[in-house]
Amino acid sequence: MPGPLKGYRVLSFGRVLAGPYAAMLLCDMGAEVIKVEEPTKGDPARNNGPFINGISSYFFSVNRGKKSITLNLRHEEGKEIARRLIRSVDVLIENFRPGVMDRLGLGYHAVREINPRLVFASISGFGQTGPYAHRPAYDMVAQGMGGTVSITGEPGRPPVRVGYSIGDMGAALFASNAILAALLERERSGQGQWIDVAMVDSQVALCENALARYFANGQVPRPLGSRHPLNTPFQVFPARDGYIVLIASQEADWERFCRLVNRPDLLEDHRFRTREGRTQNHAELEPILVEILRSRTAAQWLHDMEAAGIICSPVNDIQQVVEDQQIRSRGMIAEVQHPKLGSVKVAGTPFKLSRTSCSIEKGAPDLGQHTEDILKGLLGATQEEIKRLREKGVV
Repeated sequence: MPGPLKGYRVLSFGRVLAGPYAAMLLCDMGAEVIKVEEPTKGDPARNNGPFINGISSYFFSVNRGKKSITLNLRHEEGKEIARRLIRSVDVLIENFRPGVMDRLGLGYHAVREINPRLVFASISGFGQTGPYAHRPAYDMVAQGMGGTVSITGEPGRPPVRVGYSIGDMGAALFASNAILAALLERERSGQGQWIDVAMVDSQVALCENALARYFANGQVPRPLGSRHPLNTPFQVFPARDGYIVLIASQEADWERFCRLVNRPDLLEDHRFRTREGRTQNHAELEPILVEILRSRTAAQWLHDMEAAGIICSPVNDIQQVVEDQQIRSRGMIAEVQHPKLGSVKVAGTPFKLSRTSCSIEKGAPDLGQHTEDILKGLLGATQEEIKRLREKGVV
């Protein structure tokens, strides 16, 4: 069956990552997504490498399945076309700096007059309100100001960013979730609404455990490397030829681990008898565990730990992720077709629905690929009108 959002139409003014990623999630669930781009230049992400035969893999990855229309929003006719499109959509997504859509005459308070059922989602660095609202923000700014960077990295070393753009993507995930809730509420009220999601707010929300610990004891959380602040052992350890994840913090798991490695003496050590004790005395315990685990290969440890019922995993690099049989069996590596590139691999969708399954069926569009189809199909424009709009630089 079609995806759960089949029949819903999304107009996306999203650029680069946060807005496009939110729209992509809705597209994966079956929504028709129309991407509005600037004529000639398009989404700036089209210029981000690496490139495959001249096409940005960055852009391709987060714009699969969408339609592209080019509109000059500085031109009054371009704005009017946008307003006409807005009348026929369920959702609008934008991630400009606050105030840009208002200056274009396409802000929420203006367009709700022409489509009161519209769910209008704004993603920005700091939100639509507050003293920082009009500041520019990138992923790293959100991670830095939202607390994420301060708790990421190794103790005693400079802070580091999360290895992917969680500032952008976290906001996109919250935005898509809010959009679904607003569409559900619209079924009861018949009314749309404005969704305001800030990248920094999203990072604060994702730092919930660090905040909870601070509120509980007043201690400012610091980077801990890969280890857990409350559970030990619960981290990455070096093996002879690589790294593994070991989680044996519960008492039964700790006992199984100690017996597997032939160290029953650790069970009797008063410092390590409880989860709390192992965490408090982590500095003494970690060197012991490192010495034990470096004695064998990662594959040997993983085989024996899994057989003993101990929670563990490899630390996969991206190539190993792509080749992993579990990842493959779950459809998390998808292939889509592109007229110029042929078959292209992309990350699959994690949404697994039993009846209205989600799917990734098409690659990313060329710039303005669907302009004529949309103008004709949704707005009833003639070929002569489209020619005139092109000549004036409107589309």
